[in-house]
Amino acid sequence: MQTTTTCPYCGVGCGVKAEIADDCVVAVKGNEEHPANFGRLCVKGSSLNEVLGAEGRLLNPVVDDEIVEWDSALETVAEGFKRTIMEHGPDSVAFYLSGQLLTEDYYIANKLMKGFVGTANVDTNSRLCMSSAVAGYKRAFGADAVPCCYEDLELAELIIITGSNAAWNHPILFQRMKAAKAKNPNLKIVVVDPRRTATCDIADLHIQLKAETDSSLFTGLLSYLARHDHLDYEYIANFTEGFADARANAEFTFPDVDSVAKACDLPIMQLRTFFEWYAKTEKVVTFYSQGVNQSASGTDNSNAIINCHLATGRLGKEGAGPFSITGQPNAMGGREVGGLANQLAAHMELNSPEAVDCVGRFWGSDNVATSAGYKAVDLFEAIEAGKVKAIWIMGTNPAVSLPNADQVVRSLKQCPLVVVSDCMAHTDTVALANVCLPATGWSEKNGTVTNSERRISRQRSLLPPSGEAKPDWWIISEVAKRMGYEQAFNYDHPYEIFKEHAELSGFENNGSRAFDISQLQDLDLKSYDALKPQQWPVTDAAPYGTARLFADGKFFTPSGKAQFITVDPHDPLQQPCDAMPFVMNTGRIRDQWHTMTHTGRTSRLFQHREEPFVELNREDAEKLNIKESELVKLKNIQAEYIGRARIVDTDQRRGEIFVPMHWNKQFSAKARMGALVQPAVDPFSGQPEGKHAVVNVEPYNPAWEGWLITRKPLDDALPVEYWSRVPKESASLYYLADSIKIEDMRSWCQQQFGEIDIWLEDANQKSFRAAGLNGEQLEWAFFRMPYGQIPSTLWLEQLFAETEVNMDQRRFLLSVTGCELEDPGEIICSCYQVGSHAIEDAIQQGCNSLDALGNKLKCGTNCGSCIPELNGMLGK
Repeated sequence: MQTTTTCPYCGVGCGVKAEIADDCVVAVKGNEEHPANFGRLCVKGSSLNEVLGAEGRLLNPVVDDEIVEWDSALETVAEGFKRTIMEHGPDSVAFYLSGQLLTEDYYIANKLMKGFVGTANVDTNSRLCMSSAVAGYKRAFGADAVPCCYEDLELAELIIITGSNAAWNHPILFQRMKAAKAKNPNLKIVVVDPRRTATCDIADLHIQLKAETDSSLFTGLLSYLARHDHLDYEYIANFTEGFADARANAEFTFPDVDSVAKACDLPIMQLRTFFEWYAKTEKVVTFYSQGVNQSASGTDNSNAIINCHLATGRLGKEGAGPFSITGQPNAMGGREVGGLANQLAAHMELNSPEAVDCVGRFWGSDNVATSAGYKAVDLFEAIEAGKVKAIWIMGTNPAVSLPNADQVVRSLKQCPLVVVSDCMAHTDTVALANVCLPATGWSEKNGTVTNSERRISRQRSLLPPSGEAKPDWWIISEVAKRMGYEQAFNYDHPYEIFKEHAELSGFENNGSRAFDISQLQDLDLKSYDALKPQQWPVTDAAPYGTARLFADGKFFTPSGKAQFITVDPHDPLQQPCDAMPFVMNTGRIRDQWHTMTHTGRTSRLFQHREEPFVELNREDAEKLNIKESELVKLKNIQAEYIGRARIVDTDQRRGEIFVPMHWNKQFSAKARMGALVQPAVDPFSGQPEGKHAVVNVEPYNPAWEGWLITRKPLDDALPVEYWSRVPKESASLYYLADSIKIEDMRSWCQQQFGEIDIWLEDANQKSFRAAGLNGEQLEWAFFRMPYGQIPSTLWLEQLFAETEVNMDQRRFLLSVTGCELEDPGEIICSCYQVGSHAIEDAIQQGCNSLDALGNKLKCGTNCGSCIPELNGMLGK
């Protein structure tokens, strides 16, 4: 049986076809009919069937480490929240939600807290992703309304990709841009990024600006457009306000291109080229994401971009507009229902008495919140301060992802009531909960999500829930009933919630609010199940959806005109100093997702990058005496981080480093990058400055290194300073290192891993090898040796799949040789498991193009995210 659904990873919102047999998802592929991806799917999406199953799932409600019945768990949560509210008031409780919840889940959570409990202490991990883009849109347009659609990327004549490594983080959109460029030779692409990333593979120009100077770049662009008379005066006069002040400020701050180049640390001729292209090109899309948003100037960054589009009239038309791309599958849906602490449902405002009255009458409540609640960073500080005494965290892992992550851990440890709803049993945050509630995961969820182009799609359930897992909307509704709000939360199916959500969007709207899907309020169960992807607004006037907004020049501000925002660029809040001279940038890598609670379940997604790493410029590395693949320690006043050095040349600016965001206590000892990031936030959006921390960098220089492969994964209490776990098909691989010398490695090894059956020690070469058996089956194997001498582990992984280890194989263990198994090298193409050695051999045999490599090895022919690396190997 085949069912269509939606991918649960990034904000592209790709359609998926899932093949189901015997209550298992046996294969997934892209849905050719879905307008987001037209059949393409990245490696994370195409491996969805590999991350399913009951192993590692939270299968039962748990209260104080004891499995309980659902009714008991729900009563515990309801009574805990009621008691806290009674003793300390409604603002003493909070929800922290996730862009991976479905819209129906989000709606019920916000209805309960903002509508009936009477507090707006409901925030979401989307605060870390796109809240500055939201604030920018609202300041300029009067509404959180993305004006563009994906088709605009194919119709544009100039695409500016800023603050986004789209090739890795939104690979399907990257492929659409790449295909558009191949089809239209006149299309130019500019990448604005302090790093040279895989996205630069399609760039005509890479603007490698100084970190956190985005506002300067685009404010300088506005000055250039004004001074060189590249303005749409008619558009400015008819449809905007505030231009004179924004222009005067831009020209005063940046009177010429030289001043912009100095502020951004850029070559002046490169900057002139960029400005001239923008000035002379009618169809311009600025595609921006976390690199713009995750800044203490994120909202100003967004408005600096929007100002340039307003000044040239380049929005509301095909192939043009400021296009913010969300990082999560339903960050947009969460915004629709008021998922942020400063929002009310259906894009209404908490600070508007009319909106509060409207929502209150619709919900039948006279206790609707009237002021903003704690935003994410403030929320966890309020918990530590004792102001919030009960928190419910749903589908997210703030103990890893939030800035100052150690403070988040401290706050949760001392909070009297911590409730976590999750589908996974082992996360850093679940470990801190008093109550754990098993929620359904992808393949079990049933509802809707909204992608970055405002397209609502169905995420359909494919399998029955694992164990006793329940949908989030059901869990919240059941708690609400037990808190005394039964009549308002009496739902039997998510389609009833969606209908209510759609009805509220049109309630007393009359065109006053951008978000309106009232045309869908009369859906019955059958039509909800069959709902096709469509972009809001979906109204009587636009029953099949709306591709672009603001084509008529009408906005949702009090005057109906778009607002120019005067932007004063300023330095980031975290500044380098003698003790912490490096700027740390953070972000996602190609094959992993957020904190790896899902992608960490399949070995395939570790093949591209096995361990946490630190990417740094070669000159910096030489100055610090750091060599490729050696362990590096980062340190600041908050925390430490240890990862492998990845040394690059001009790809990374001097004085700046990059670390991935994904690793956590389940996968590595000291690799929670959030612990290093200070809780500096944008004053308008509350979004943290996640892309700009300051750290010291030094070689780690361990006393010894080694590696372990074991059938049974160990807990996170390994007695070494550095360890990192890599899941394998039949075992777990651990890289180990410590600064303390071990005199008796055999005794230490036996103490940590169990009885030793095979061992060999060479004191002169300082090597040690040991293995333990369970009967004739290999249970674990440990090797002390420098990292650079570690061979391919494929042969050893195969031994763990076998039922017995013969004498020849035992000799192989001691000699650390893999007999006949060939080492594939680093896996470059995860989709088809093509390693660097096979690619190098093919190139030597005459495959001198992407097409030739694709025809021979299939690499680069699916999601395409490996194409930049293939081009690098081809020397292009």
